Amino acid sequence: MMISTWNVAMLILALVVVRISHWLYRWSNPKCNGKLPPGAMGFPIIGETIDFLKPCGFNDIPTFVKKRMIRYGLLFRTNIFSSKTVISTDPDVINQIFRQENTSFGLGYPDILVKVFGKDNLFLKEVFIHKYLQKVTMQIIGSEGLKQTMIGNMDKATRDHFRSKASQGSFDVRKEVENLIVAYMTPKLISNLKPETQSKLIDNLNAFNLDWFQSFFRVSTWKALIKVLKSRGEAIQLMKDVLSMRKESREKQEDFLNTMLEELEKEDSIFDQGSATNLIFLLAFVAREGTSSCTALAVKFISKDPKVLAELKREHKAIVDNRKDKKAGVSWEEYTHNMTFTNMVINESLRLSNTTPLLFRKALHDVEIKGKYYLESYIFAPSAVHYDPTNYENPFEFNPWRWEGKEMTRGSKTFMAFGSGVRLCVGAEFARLQMAIFLHHLVAYYDFSVVQDSEITRSPFLQFTKDLLINISQSPTK
Repeated sequence: MMISTWNVAMLILALVVVRISHWLYRWSNPKCNGKLPPGAMGFPIIGETIDFLKPCGFNDIPTFVKKRMIRYGLLFRTNIFSSKTVISTDPDVINQIFRQENTSFGLGYPDILVKVFGKDNLFLKEVFIHKYLQKVTMQIIGSEGLKQTMIGNMDKATRDHFRSKASQGSFDVRKEVENLIVAYMTPKLISNLKPETQSKLIDNLNAFNLDWFQSFFRVSTWKALIKVLKSRGEAIQLMKDVLSMRKESREKQEDFLNTMLEELEKEDSIFDQGSATNLIFLLAFVAREGTSSCTALAVKFISKDPKVLAELKREHKAIVDNRKDKKAGVSWEEYTHNMTFTNMVINESLRLSNTTPLLFRKALHDVEIKGKYYLESYIFAPSAVHYDPTNYENPFEFNPWRWEGKEMTRGSKTFMAFGSGVRLCVGAEFARLQMAIFLHHLVAYYDFSVVQDSEITRSPFLQFTKDLLINISQSPTK
């Protein structure tokens, strides 16, 4: 009887092992009528997320991607954030996917990112909604809004911040850019707030960042994630309260909240209170996060390259000298016609920073591209295109002159700083303009020196290991 029981137990155990093995095999090798990209799915649920989030040096392709490129080629499949994902470093494949936006591919973000940015975030919705959002946000971060009003606000805020910092010692470039953007953007988004309410809103906007996007085994990661979720919740609730009061009072203000109220009143509106306030919150985040990191990176590069600094100073001194009113700020004409080298510096900084290393797209049905199949619900994420030596000679070298004579304001299959296809980032021109104005004031009116440098890692987003501290002093006048 003992032997019989033992045999039954062993048989059950064997069946369990076989079942688990079969499940793991099916996990790693899903059914497909064609040929899937090569790769590995890692462990169930967590997949290869741990390896994906391991930090690597700045001057290299992320280790996770590099190892798999060597093993599998330019296209491979994996599992990150519990999502089956295909990662491509092939510009032709990426270009074809963006060209099939909204027919074969749509947005598809991992659940954890959806939770952080909000399920009612319309930026994560279909393409037609994205086009609608571009129209709605045009007045504040579109070219016309920037030209008519925002450029003046940017210039004044940047000039005032530099003047205050010139007598206060060293300051962190990234945090200073964040602070000045939030300072002038907040009244544009929601005006006429009580001082304590505005201060609370600004604090919550500044607290929402990507510092949590790192190894899940660090306690600091979870603390940062909790802080981010809390700050977002408090900011959204504050905005909802203001929106409700504004709606009841029928008070009109010249701000973006008023635009949202008008949209909510339309019969065919795609907005509700949640999505309207979430859009306001996301506009502040998008305007601040990538712009501040890339500006700090540009300053870091410029500080180490006297030739680039000299050419920037020459260009911006000429702009100031040609002004009839020497006290005037940067004009749209100067930005669009007299900052050629500045835009070369901005493009090179954007290329190297790669602040959006993952542009998530989801296959809407089974798709074949270049002999490989993408299964429905698979998430696609381009990566490392900016570091391809076939497109960029010495790709990790900061060389603004590589952009000489080239188109610099639009995306392409080899340059995706602001995405590509029909979903080009709505804040692209905003970021470029703010960077240009910051560099203008820095080199035209001041001399600067780096007091504390910072190493930069990727995990996969940029991470500054320290504050990038600089000192500024008024440049001697002629």
